[in-house]
Amino acid sequence: MNKKFLKFGAIAFVAWYVISRPEGAASLVNSALGGLGNAAESLSQFVSAIP
Repeated sequence: MNKKFLKFGAIAFVAWYVISRPEGAASLVNSALGGLGNAAESLSQFVSAIP
């Protein structure tokens, strides 16, 4: 039952953040996707370097 409330709270917080600070939310998403891109590039270089 606590998980249900935590999920609802997290969704409500994200919705509030996006509504109150859309520029900040967009920046956060952009940073997160950039980090994932960097991680994917690093993993690709690692796999390419394996003989």
